[in-house]
Amino acid sequence: MIWSEFIHRVIFFSLIGLGILGNILIFVRHVHTFIMGSEKKPVDLIFIQLAFSNIIIICTSGVRYIVTELEVKNVVGDASCKTVVYMGRVARGLSICTTCLLSMVQAVTISPRTSLWRKLKPQTMWQVLPCLLLLWIFNVLISSNLLHLITAGSSLNRSRAGVHDMYCYMLPSRYIVKWFFLSLMALRDVIFQSLMGWSSGYMAVHLYKHHKSVLYLHSSRFANSASPEIRATWSVLILMTCFLFYYLGDFILSFYVGSVLTLDSMILSIKIFLVIGYAALSPFVLLIKDFHLISC
Repeated sequence: MIWSEFIHRVIFFSLIGLGILGNILIFVRHVHTFIMGSEKKPVDLIFIQLAFSNIIIICTSGVRYIVTELEVKNVVGDASCKTVVYMGRVARGLSICTTCLLSMVQAVTISPRTSLWRKLKPQTMWQVLPCLLLLWIFNVLISSNLLHLITAGSSLNRSRAGVHDMYCYMLPSRYIVKWFFLSLMALRDVIFQSLMGWSSGYMAVHLYKHHKSVLYLHSSRFANSASPEIRATWSVLILMTCFLFYYLGDFILSFYVGSVLTLDSMILSIKIFLVIGYAALSPFVLLIKDFHLISC
């Protein structure tokens, strides 16, 4: 094995290990808070769904990578291909939508009490549960075409197939059907990523204004650059930057692959890294961000 391949695998498996560890910490922490806490906080349900979707992303991407690298052809059948590819696509959409919902709920939560946005803050879990269920239904339906198009390479004439990934192939579909589902995916990503950027920007501006107010009311000795507001602002901006970088990159590659139905090994490696990168790193940024927002 050459050094580049060795470093590539070390980075990949490190991301998998860190990602699973971080998301399990998020999942267990908020499940414990939700079950044992006296007050059922709606935001706990959002964190639980986000961690669960990220774990699915990491596991499905890890399976695809391992099978491709080790060339394990015998264990890959139609059911395996459909399950891994479909669940990975659904979990990716859930992660985007749930991160956006979390960011908007937090933006509403820290908004001034006199603001009209504060009235949109969910008070009970029954107000946020229908939103989470709708996100599941929406993403399950928007990726439903994969259940028909994905098949194992051993069970078809490969000259008819398009994308090659993990010895799974995507059959070509009718022009209208292909662009209908690609348009839905593009519309979902653009809308939810835009909302994520807006809510994160709103939080950053509001926290910075609050920090300026503290500087005005107190001496700089008590409100310096290491204040909870500034740390929370940086956490919000870092999470937004990671979110937009990883998912915009993945969106461009996914749209390209879905359009031309070609996928070489380099594009596959970049795509898997982008998908796993956010799912692996976001839990730690979320933990820091949540702590800083509570401090504020």
